[in-house]
Amino acid sequence: MLSYRHSFHAGNHADVLKHTVQSLIISALKEKDKPFLYLDTHAGAGRYLLNSEHAERTGEYVEGIARIWQQSHTPAELAPYLQAVRDLNPSGQLKYYPGSPLIARHLLREQDQLQLTELHPSDYPLLRGEFQKDLRAIVARGDGYQQLKAKLPPPSRRGLILIDPPYEIKTDYQAVVQGIAEGYKRFSTGVYALWYPVVLRQQIKRMIADLKDTGIRRILQIELAVKPDSDQRGMTASGMIVINPPWKLEQQMKSVLPWLHEQLVPQGIGHTLVEWIVPE
Repeated sequence: MLSYRHSFHAGNHADVLKHTVQSLIISALKEKDKPFLYLDTHAGAGRYLLNSEHAERTGEYVEGIARIWQQSHTPAELAPYLQAVRDLNPSGQLKYYPGSPLIARHLLREQDQLQLTELHPSDYPLLRGEFQKDLRAIVARGDGYQQLKAKLPPPSRRGLILIDPPYEIKTDYQAVVQGIAEGYKRFSTGVYALWYPVVLRQQIKRMIADLKDTGIRRILQIELAVKPDSDQRGMTASGMIVINPPWKLEQQMKSVLPWLHEQLVPQGIGHTLVEWIVPE
């Protein structure tokens, strides 16, 4: 199944959370001079046109990035993420939204590397075109989970692995855990960031139980809910599960999440969460 297109959802509340966490992890990795690998298993198209038919049909970015990108007083934790968005929109009009690969490209240094994988036949050529002049990047069409076996560990022994499948099929909830376990066997010191949608809470509870069963330590959960849990159709929340998080990340997210929730959910419903699934 390859029906999912992120262009319908680019810049929504889930992207704001995901890319805030991604930016903070990359910023932490840059505190050491030694290079690192950014590996993205489900990279998407790279950039998204917000006045496209897809984005306009859902309008999800209006209640996401559009609410915060030009605010003058934003928390310091958002600075690297918001600068990446602003640099893609120098006119001051919110035309493009950067996907995870473009956020990474904006933040990575000359010595760092990007390994990007996308399977969708429409998104892969767009991604390849976006990075064709970037010598740091390798763009592959294929199964992102296979990259967790083939590309780890990186020569530098430092890296961020972002795993954010579309969860079109229920087996993705098991596949992400298997993929992390495979990657961790090869590269236990890497930072793994797993994005998840909350459509049915029970699926997330099962996924977290499966993660605990791997025996992996240092697993942090970060979640932003814009609605209460529901058994109706639709995503009520999203989260990031981070293995080996940088030491500052827990406090950074505890600091910035209440502000984000207030801006993105002015009605005050939903919740925020930062807690350890498995501690040290």
